[in-house]
Amino acid sequence: MLTVSVVRGVRYTTQRATCYQTRSATTSSGSQKPTYKVLVVGGGDGGLSTAQQIYNRFAAAGKRLADGDIAIVDGAENHYYQPGWTIAGSGLKDKTEFRRPLSSLVPKHISLIPENVKSFSPKSSSVVTTTGRDISYETLVVAAGIQSNFDAIKGLPDALASPTSGVSSIYSYATCDKVWREIENLKSGNAVFTQPSGIIKCAGAPQKIMWMAWDRFRRTGRDAIKVDFYTGMPTMFSVKKYSDALNQLRQERGVGGYFGHDLVAVDSAERKATFKKADGTTVTVDYSMLHVTPPMGPLNVFKGSPIADAVGWVPVDKGTLQHVNPEFSNVFALGDCANLPTSKTAAAITAQAPVLTENLFSFVDTGKVGNAIYDGYTSCPLLTGYGELMLAEFKYGLEPKESFAYIFDQAKSNRFFYHLKKDFFPYVYWHYMINGTWFGNRAFSRPRY
Repeated sequence: MLTVSVVRGVRYTTQRATCYQTRSATTSSGSQKPTYKVLVVGGGDGGLSTAQQIYNRFAAAGKRLADGDIAIVDGAENHYYQPGWTIAGSGLKDKTEFRRPLSSLVPKHISLIPENVKSFSPKSSSVVTTTGRDISYETLVVAAGIQSNFDAIKGLPDALASPTSGVSSIYSYATCDKVWREIENLKSGNAVFTQPSGIIKCAGAPQKIMWMAWDRFRRTGRDAIKVDFYTGMPTMFSVKKYSDALNQLRQERGVGGYFGHDLVAVDSAERKATFKKADGTTVTVDYSMLHVTPPMGPLNVFKGSPIADAVGWVPVDKGTLQHVNPEFSNVFALGDCANLPTSKTAAAITAQAPVLTENLFSFVDTGKVGNAIYDGYTSCPLLTGYGELMLAEFKYGLEPKESFAYIFDQAKSNRFFYHLKKDFFPYVYWHYMINGTWFGNRAFSRPRY
């Protein structure tokens, strides 16, 4: 975590009359603190893309913001394209292709505050960072992501750190390449893949890497390796159309399916994994290779925060993405940290960001949110093997909302979808999405409301 106190891009010089101004507020001690027109918490895909879209929206309306009026606050040194970790775990690309310094991705007209937020004070429209910096805002966008709790599983952190444990995970940059080594080194035995119950990033990813491993074993003559899927969920996937297709695939490929099983402990010395079942009993299984998806939840900073609910999610209107508390009407949220009832994916952000942008612009301009409504669209590109992928797209109510239904049955895998995931989406991400010019299934066309 960085604790640098320099704020990049903050300017107090006079801009042309059509620009909104970044102002200073006076603290009780008489010192000056910056007040940003828009403060974005989080420099992930949600924060980067939304900050740039907001800047572009004001410019398009002839109300261009001054340099430094928008700030991103995030103490991370690097930014990651997390969907790429599955690609790295499958041996298709080196993981370094999916990491870049965060500072290199923030344009000069947007300020970067390289610190993390420690607390929120929505009644005074301010936040305090881990170094004690007090920052005010006129509008706040929360895009801080989700927390992976590896230490919630007994023995897991040590197992991941050990090169001989047989345990790996695509859910961190540090371990995603270990997944590929474990797949390549396994000669026989039982490969176990896990998924916890509850909310996680991209709920299809735990089985994406399983299907890739299964295919790799078969392509390299290791057919005797048994593959099992232990999931805390009741089905293969939340949307019935895709779940049925994936369960059929599981049966055809001879993959064991154990539902309602949550991993609670790993004994890497004995190569045993213990699962808790829905009835409270436990079962311990032997593994030769174990791929773990850790339980996840809200970041610690939100627990007990006035802008969060009792669990720690930021509660927003599921359509407008504005905070549900009328006292905090200048607060918006999107992405993994929000309590939106849809899958937490980068694809979801491509649909959420323009809605939030439009409603924030209207709120700043008129005092009320606009007509933009998010319908819950999200997508999960489900790798099912090398050269094949099932493209799940759906919205609120777990109802399919497919972009290619007029050409393909999206419950069936094909090579076109595979190359979208492997090649096209990473390119679009680095060159367009985080620059605010990619709008998901609308491509380069910004939605009009």
